[in-house]
Order: sequence, then structure tokens, then C-alpha cells
Amino acid sequence: MMAFVNLVESSLPYLRKSKAPAIVSVSSVSGREIDFTASGPYGAFKVAVTHYTQQLAYTLAPEGIRSNSVSPGNTFFEGSVWDDAKRNNPELYNKALALNPMKRMATPEEIANAVVFLASPASSFTSGTNLVVDGALTKGVQL
Repeated sequence: MMAFVNLVESSLPYLRKSKAPAIVSVSSVSGREIDFTASGPYGAFKVAVTHYTQQLAYTLAPEGIRSNSVSPGNTFFEGSVWDDAKRNNPELYNKALALNPMKRMATPEEIANAVVFLASPASSFTSGTNLVVDGALTKGVQL
């Protein structure tokens, strides 16, 4: 967490000079609800990332600096934990797929598209949001 805090702090002088300053953090749906894999402190850390990002949105808004987070659901790519599970723990992998109404996992490109949107001037009035990109995996209503 402190690495993220330090990154933001060291970036602020450059963000203050930018014509379109934006902070986009990557959290996780594990920060919204308890992960079915019971992954220990991972979810708690992701809650902290989302909370800090929201706090930055509030405190930096007067300076025109936007701050948002993206919370991906399960994301599959070669070499990932899900790639390993597909090969070595198909029961876990299939359980993860069954939990998602779209019956698939995200691609890195789909997550990157959300990050790029929030970082771009196309979302110039978006600040303080947590964009969930999970294919309807999570069931909680984000208020």
C-alpha cells in the first residue's frame, strides 16, 4: 500500500503541471466482496486501494486532478494464476467460470480499455468512481 501512496506523492508535482491530470488505480472485485477463494489479506488490501483512490478524488478535485479506480474480475492471460489453475486445478478454474454469468474471464485488453478511458479526457468529469469490470460476477449494488 505504501508503494502506491509513495507513487502518488511523487507524481503529484507532474500531475499539477498536466493539462489532463488523472490517477487510475487497479483494485479488484475482491475488494467489493469476499473472494470465493478466500485469498487472505488480498481483498483487504484492495479495499484500501479503492478507499485511498476515492479520498484522493475528494482532496485533489479542487486542483483539477481526477482519481478513479478499476476493479477487475477474474482475468485470464497466459502465465496468470488462472492459466495455471486451468492446467493444474481445473476444478477451481471451472468453479470460477461457473460463477460468472458471462461464463468467461476478462482479457487484459478489456481491463486496459477501462483504465485508458478513466485516464483520458473522454472521462473529464469522472472522479471518485470505482469502475467494476467483471462481466456481472459481483452481485452487490454499487451505490
